[in-house]
Amino acid sequence: MRRFAPCLLAVCCAVAQASSLRAQESSLTLAQLVEPSTVFRSQDQTVLFGLHWFIEFETLEDLFSHIDEQCARWEFDSPQQRQAFGDDLLRRGTESRVISMQYELPREILVTHTAEELAESVESVPTKRSGLIYRGEHWSLDVATYRDVLLRLQERWRSALNCWSASPSIPARVLSNWYLIEEGITLFGASYDSTEHFWQAVKYHPDTGLGDLSEVLGLLRSVSWAPWVETLASDQATYLEHGYAVEFLRHNLSPQRLDWFDAEVARYASQFDTPEFDTPVRQLQQRTPGKLRFTALDEKILWGDLADVFHLLYFFSHGDYDRFRTAEMEPALEAISRHHFDGIYLSGYADGKMAFVSPEFRQLMLEIWKVKFLELERFREVIRSTKGTRLLHFLNDGTSPDIPIPAYVAMLEEIRELALREPGEHYTRSESAKGSECNPEDCRGKGPYLSYTPRICPILCEH
Repeated sequence: MRRFAPCLLAVCCAVAQASSLRAQESSLTLAQLVEPSTVFRSQDQTVLFGLHWFIEFETLEDLFSHIDEQCARWEFDSPQQRQAFGDDLLRRGTESRVISMQYELPREILVTHTAEELAESVESVPTKRSGLIYRGEHWSLDVATYRDVLLRLQERWRSALNCWSASPSIPARVLSNWYLIEEGITLFGASYDSTEHFWQAVKYHPDTGLGDLSEVLGLLRSVSWAPWVETLASDQATYLEHGYAVEFLRHNLSPQRLDWFDAEVARYASQFDTPEFDTPVRQLQQRTPGKLRFTALDEKILWGDLADVFHLLYFFSHGDYDRFRTAEMEPALEAISRHHFDGIYLSGYADGKMAFVSPEFRQLMLEIWKVKFLELERFREVIRSTKGTRLLHFLNDGTSPDIPIPAYVAMLEEIRELALREPGEHYTRSESAKGSECNPEDCRGKGPYLSYTPRICPILCEH
């Protein structure tokens, strides 16, 4: 009898274990997927979903209650506007639940059933005596609306690529900014381990050092930020336009989070600073051949989030938001400006300085992608392989303070269009790339700083 080689036997055992785990998790059925009381669990952990990334729920029933509270929280011109506002929160929260970053099975269940099967399953969801799935004081949900939300999600995600770092799809991972580039990538005269490393590093002025960050953090830790954040959150115009940014600040200005930032900066200062030299933070994030100093995750949750806090504090204390400033904040705001978090400084681009919240800074993403996907042939081939597939970027209903998700996705599609053209072929932006009508799911007006007309993709500069 033929025997398995030891390595092949090990592979088979690993496959069998994975299949066993899959079988345990495959108990999720379509009926359970659409049932509002179902709690998703993966590897003995509850799978949460959210709105604005930071507001989390276990079940759709929890989401329904939150929607009702939000509909009561704000003023609307008519009951129809209030209902539409709640329906939009429903769509976003349901998408976060089904397109999970932790648990792929809900999406699999959704897209491997027919539309008819999905509709029939929704029709079987228990309703109240009123015929509604949920009836709150300020918002209600009927079967038809819930069915329509799930059918739209099914169509949207049936063949889409969610381009993020932990995607099961290789092309989707490569299209993520977090994808590490073995040979490095040279951008504006310096080499980086990924486009994410550049994107977070450029938020720091070339002269800003670790000691400067410690100074600013010390001043931030002396302020009680909760009342100020609550003032932002209570202003309807501000919160509805910048909800993610406000929740981001609520999370990152907590005493525990500021203590963590301060400890991390101090740890790196002890490694790299000397009495005579305050290490420039941008330089610290540049590539060191043969050594990965920071992972892409480090770039995002430490250097990226910290810079975003500083830039957002400047943004929400100037211009139309000057009215939110308090005397307690002034020393911290002065230090933030003095250490150049009043904009993005980049020699050779946009006259050397641009606002953090600006079309110019967003457009910079496309410029660095031109290097990654047009000049590095191996990545050009990968993005060309996605021709005909919808590209998306959905992360638990989160967005970014610096580049809204609709703008990000529009530029992904544009860089793919550029990559698909033959070398030397003249490029003329298509009408769709210039700002023609797009899928409402992609341009839904959520997230900060959306300067485009509702239902219209962001207009990007001609190149």
